[in-house]
Amino acid sequence: MKKMLLTILFLGLLPLAAAAQDAAPPETNPVSNMVKQVLARSSKNIIAAAEEMPADKYSYSPTPEQMTFGHLVVHITGFNNLVCSKLSGTAAPDGPKLAETDPKDKLVPALKASFDFCTQAMAKLDDTNLGDQMVLFGDHKLSRAAVMIIYVSSFADHYGTEAMYLRMNKLIPPTAEKAKSGQ
Repeated sequence: MKKMLLTILFLGLLPLAAAAQDAAPPETNPVSNMVKQVLARSSKNIIAAAEEMPADKYSYSPTPEQMTFGHLVVHITGFNNLVCSKLSGTAAPDGPKLAETDPKDKLVPALKASFDFCTQAMAKLDDTNLGDQMVLFGDHKLSRAAVMIIYVSSFADHYGTEAMYLRMNKLIPPTAEKAKSGQ
């Protein structure tokens, strides 16, 4: 009887022990780690879209009021350098002065370099200073967490615009190509 009770108790506690073992410790830096993951994924898509657009289409814009594709690449490059410099407290890299009329073979390397800079700058970030106030976009005071959220949310707008411009030129955006091929 005693053995039977011990066996029942043991078997009853097994699921609890397994659940306790499977329970992962809380993540140390959930915000900054997620920002780094989104940066890694989005930078690949944004760069791939810039590479896909033919060089002669960098002057394309759907309407005269909208920016050209080249202007979009210059904008993303500058935005990356500005925001990642502010977040990391390091100087933005000195690169060539860019213009929307520059050729693709000048703009794409600058775009890649800006994402490389951001990847290096973000590698040092953690969640310890999320509440610190920063000045960005003129005199706007924002928390470091808000700047991180603004930064990663900009990827959807930037890539979405690239994807729209590609489709208007009868090209398939990189993420749609992956979906089409079943990747």
